[in-house]
Amino acid sequence: MNDDRTLTTPRLTMEPHGLDDFGDIAAMWADPQVTRFIGGAPHSAEESWSRLLRLAGCWDLLGFGSWAVRITDNGTFIGSIGFLDAHRSGVDGFGGNPEIGWALVPAAQGQGFASEAVAAALGWGDGRFGRTVAMIDPGNTGSVAVAARCGFRYFADARYKDAPTGLWEFRYPRLSGGLTG
Repeated sequence: MNDDRTLTTPRLTMEPHGLDDFGDIAAMWADPQVTRFIGGAPHSAEESWSRLLRLAGCWDLLGFGSWAVRITDNGTFIGSIGFLDAHRSGVDGFGGNPEIGWALVPAAQGQGFASEAVAAALGWGDGRFGRTVAMIDPGNTGSVAVAARCGFRYFADARYKDAPTGLWEFRYPRLSGGLTG
């Protein structure tokens, strides 16, 4: 594994997804608490397999992607975070910039892990991107708080698959020519 793609924080180890992550991803995305604000319905094993292939494939095709997030002390999988280009239909605002997304298993929510992992991913993106966009369901107060805590700025209302969503942007200091927030 390319060391540049492995991230560590005081509590977390983040590595690009691999085949061994399928069981953890399938279990996480089958949980209605995880999908409540991300698509609204639990995923089948087939849908989770497609997600894993997309997560892993972004690295080879785009040079960026998502990480499996694990607690360093015990190796427990707690979620996924990372960058993608989803070619969202009918949503303006990405402007060719990568999207960032995150999801944690319910047992890991509310402990600061998402903010810690998002900050690590944004640190990886500094010098690579000028701007990153997050698409967040307005009712997902946890993710809205993570975005605000990590320096994202809300910039637009949008609709995706006939549901309201909010668009948040993060501008990187090195390539955007300005400060974040």
